[in-house]
Amino acid sequence: MSAALVKELRERTGLGLMECKKALSEAGGDIDAAIEALRKSSGMKAAKKAGRTAADGVVAIQTAEDGSFAAMVEVNSETDFVARDDNFLDFVRSVVGKAYEERIDDVSVLAEGDIEAARQGLVQKIGENISVRRVVTHAAEQGVIGGYVHGNNRIAVLVSLKGGSEELARDVAMHVAAVNPQVVSPDDMPKDVVAKEREIYSAQAQDSGKPPEIVEKMIDGRIRKFLSENSLTEQAFVKDPDTTVGNLVLQAGAEVLGFTRYEVGEGIEVEKVDFASEVAAQLGN
Repeated sequence: MSAALVKELRERTGLGLMECKKALSEAGGDIDAAIEALRKSSGMKAAKKAGRTAADGVVAIQTAEDGSFAAMVEVNSETDFVARDDNFLDFVRSVVGKAYEERIDDVSVLAEGDIEAARQGLVQKIGENISVRRVVTHAAEQGVIGGYVHGNNRIAVLVSLKGGSEELARDVAMHVAAVNPQVVSPDDMPKDVVAKEREIYSAQAQDSGKPPEIVEKMIDGRIRKFLSENSLTEQAFVKDPDTTVGNLVLQAGAEVLGFTRYEVGEGIEVEKVDFASEVAAQLGN
């Protein structure tokens, strides 16, 4: 196993060197499979997100004044320096503006024509690759759309409410940006995700020495906790931890219909370069 891969696993799990090397070896170098195996064997609750899923750029939203419609985009650059460049930010505004004005929620349609021409011109001007990565639109049917962009322009959220107000929708969007729930309610959690968590908790409980019926109750309790922690309506509201988001919305006579959260670079695997090894290799040549 490469030292870089072992180092990443240690950073994500907090476990020892030999344990990480063994897990990676048994998983054939698959870091996610190694983490799953470690969770089963060591009782580790979770792992940090991979540092490899980082990329630069910004997210942006544009919403109607009456909260009836909104568009959100992610546009990527190679470096943070370019992501703060005025020319790049002007391009981003034109991208989200087109998505908003023309109600476009297909990135292949959005990133063509005048947008593609502008992108190519910007690439030539600044010398970095630029890509329009994602777009989503929300339209209010019986309520409002609220949007929130975090101050660093790297996290943005759109929330759709049935009933309620734009201020409430924005507060919920701010919560989603901060806490990052997986689903709206426990019933929305994919069955395969729940099954995987149950499998992991079952493996952790095998060596507890407790009777099977007690073990099953322990597992059920952990599943309920997992669903509660990862469901928007069950989470403690960030601005008032004494109430849940579900109660906050219910008291306003509203209902959360859905949300979309974009974080710059999530899911993009960026190759890590070991500069010391690269330089040594070049000197050797």
